This record gives sequence, C-alpha cells and structure tokens, in this order.
Amino acid sequence: MAVSHDPGPDLIRVLIADSNQTRSELLTSALRRQLKFKVTSCCAELPDCLHQLEASPADIVLVAHHPAGNGHSPFELLRGLHAIHPQTGLVVLLDSYDRNLVVNAMRSGAHGLFCSACQPFKSLSRCIATVHKGQIWVNTEQLKFVIDALIANPSMHVTNSKGEGLLTTREEQTVSLVAEGGTNREVGGRLGITENTVKKSLLRIYDKLGVSNRVELVLYALAHHEENKSLVS
Repeated sequence: MAVSHDPGPDLIRVLIADSNQTRSELLTSALRRQLKFKVTSCCAELPDCLHQLEASPADIVLVAHHPAGNGHSPFELLRGLHAIHPQTGLVVLLDSYDRNLVVNAMRSGAHGLFCSACQPFKSLSRCIATVHKGQIWVNTEQLKFVIDALIANPSMHVTNSKGEGLLTTREEQTVSLVAEGGTNREVGGRLGITENTVKKSLLRIYDKLGVSNRVELVLYALAHHEENKSLVS
C-alpha cells in the first residue's frame, strides 16, 4: 500500500499485519497522522508479510490478534518473522490476554504486547518507539506471567535462530537463578561463587545476548530458550 510521508532519518517504518481490512485501515490512518511513522499494511499471514517486507522493509511489525474474529493464533506468524527477520521488532496487538497467550507470544519472538483494553491508543506510539530502541514493552502482570513461566522451567538452553547454544553451562545456571528472582548474592551462594563474579558474569551474558538489564534478560531467555530435558545440577 502507498504511504503518506517520505522516509526520513528519524522515521520509524511500521508494518501492520491484520487480516481484518477495516481495523487495518483505521489503525493505518491513525498512525499515519503522526509524522514519525511510515506505515504499510498487509494480511496477518506469513507469505503476505514476507512479500510486503521485501517490497518495503519495516523496523516494527504490529501483529494483530483478534480471537473473536477468526480464532487464529499469532504464534506461527511471529516465529516465522522472527526467524527470517530477527532484527525487526515484533509487537502483538491484543484485545485481551491471558497467561498462555502472553507466554507463548514472548516465546515466539514478540518484543512487545499492547492491549487496547488496558492502555490508551496514544500509548501505542510509545510502545512502537520503545521496541524500536531494542527494549521490551510489557506491563507488570504480563511480566509476572513470563517470570512464572521461567520459574516453572528453570533449566533451559538459550539458543540463536539456528539452534546454537549462546551461553556456557554456568551462564545458563546464572540466567535460571536470576529468572527465579535471586539477587547477585543469592545467585553466588547457590553457585558457590562470589557476588562480584556474578556481576561480571551477568555483564558477559548481557553482552552476548544484546540486553542491558535483568528484565530484558528474563524476557530474552523466555523467547529464545530450548527446554533442557536433563536438569542442571
């Protein structure tokens, strides 16, 4: 679809993936009125999204999820987009959510969750800008769902898109303990290392994964983990 503004250095390119044409047009029109966005749209199907991204690359893809309309989950689309365009920020637009939807969306590669029933529309611009900066957009309840899921499966193997392990065994143990809410001192006590060693280890982990704090680490681990069948001792 044609766009209303010429690209600029600070313009955020947004693709709206929504199979409901009326909703898509309304959202496209609303975002285009804000001069910081260049907006295109397509159906919420992987082939359509990939075709549109090839024709007009995007920084952020807004994936609409409207279960009352078609019952389709966004997870396959998210996984496909994340695998092929790992640098593109993925935001799921929700009418409502529950624990399973939140956890599965983050596991599938979502970088943000925006619920229209919980947040005013004007916050969507902040959500897009936040994800564009490489940060995560979730509310407190959604973050708790994610942390609870990590605690339930504490032993995990963090991988890249090729399934290759990114962390050492000790680093994976550190991530698991951090996900349980342990402080640096508590993590050090569990692993038999000093608090300062934990701090240095976390900095290395942040650097490897491209995150900057514990919250982003927990969310990254959930989105990229493979459950390890043999528990780490």
